[in-house]
Amino acid sequence: VQLQASGGGLVQSGGSLRLSCSISGFTWSQDGIGWFRQAPGKEREGVACIRTDGSPSYAASVKGRFTISRNSAMNIVDLHMNSLNPEDTATYYCAIVTRDCKGDAFGSWDQGTQVTVSS
Repeated sequence: VQLQASGGGLVQSGGSLRLSCSISGFTWSQDGIGWFRQAPGKEREGVACIRTDGSPSYAASVKGRFTISRNSAMNIVDLHMNSLNPEDTATYYCAIVTRDCKGDAFGSWDQGTQVTVSS
């Protein structure tokens, strides 16, 4: 399975960005795909996850601002981020999340995309 995150950049506070996770070799049978982020000096945290049936789950810190979705071919998972604030600044990663978003995350933690929100 290969996952590649892209779409990061520099945006002003209040702005929007769309991140994309390109997926290959993955079967939507038991596991979901999640977005994670890690800011300097902080632990990695889960942001959002999309389950096999397409239903989403979100961290409280982004609920109502971020939307996770996948395309009809189910080989791209997007993270639409609105109302960004400086606390959203981090490197964002996508990963497989076992047990339909309830389990462990497996991703290429060296292949994230940087999001920087200026105040």
